Amino acid sequence: MNLKSYVVTGLLCAVTAAAWAQQPQSPGERGGPGPQRRGAPDVLAENLFPAELVMHNQQALGLTADQTKAIREEMQKTMAKFTDLQWQQSAESETLAGLLRQDKPDEKQVLAQFDKLLGIENEIKKLHFGSMVRIKSILTPDQQSQLREIKKQARLPLPPRERPNQPRPQPPEE
Repeated sequence: MNLKSYVVTGLLCAVTAAAWAQQPQSPGERGGPGPQRRGAPDVLAENLFPAELVMHNQQALGLTADQTKAIREEMQKTMAKFTDLQWQQSAESETLAGLLRQDKPDEKQVLAQFDKLLGIENEIKKLHFGSMVRIKSILTPDQQSQLREIKKQARLPLPPRERPNQPRPQPPEE
């Protein structure tokens, strides 16, 4: 597996985990009966709002010019830091890949390099988390409620659509 494959696999895992954490689970889906417990991922998913969600719903939320400016500035600062961290992550991933290509890699070296990589990943997570907290602080309580409702509506199952190549069922004849 080459370095790009590792990075893509890691990103896919992170995106999948984030999407899974935002999905509501019924007691049966959790593997047991009983009341649904609310854990940290549920609380985070309900109470924090990614910049993209706010951006795509700015008119519905009625963002003021000051709010829009503040959120844009926050996004720009976050993206600049994120880009720097991505470069660091890529460099450390290359180093780790080089160590792992060795026939007999030194475990201490590999684990130390892996710790560096995990540290950068933690910084990226903190960066995104902090950004969502700052964006939430910019929004009014009413706008936050609207975003919760938008997220809730996005999680509802879509009604089944008719398949274009299948005949419509005929009503029973009387």
